[in-house]
Amino acid sequence: MLVLLAGIFVVHIATVIMLFVSTIANVWMVGSSNFGTASSSGLWLLCNKTCERLQVNSHDEASLKAVQAFMILSIIFSVIALVMFIVQLFTLEKGKRFYITGAIMLVCWMCILIGVSIYTARFTGKMPYATNSHHGYCFILAWICFCFSFIIGILYLVLRKK
Repeated sequence: MLVLLAGIFVVHIATVIMLFVSTIANVWMVGSSNFGTASSSGLWLLCNKTCERLQVNSHDEASLKAVQAFMILSIIFSVIALVMFIVQLFTLEKGKRFYITGAIMLVCWMCILIGVSIYTARFTGKMPYATNSHHGYCFILAWICFCFSFIIGILYLVLRKK
């Protein structure tokens, strides 16, 4: 049982770190420009040789703000779930389940789903001054965090403290 708890704890910490990286780094879309240089865009900046604020048209600005908000919320809920797991680990009676931790982690899962889905629907292939654009590692990390947070949330719901 201790090995299972430690494994879930390690995967949860890895998920939090990957969420931080995927939200902060600016490699959600990668493309090559007409001048032969690679450029990348994220949720915050557009980087070519230098990074500058990501410019979007007024039609897509609300979508970008929603993606930013949901990714930040997912980080917050994941950290809260991690803290709640540690608190419940030491205060929960034997035989009880980690319901609160699992519920918070499933809220995190839903925030990731909404944020990445909006990004997929609105910004896939839309990179200014770039041709042959594709998804970067931050986009892939966000989907990996989506899978991990769902698995962790379900495991917390069925896990009993023995």
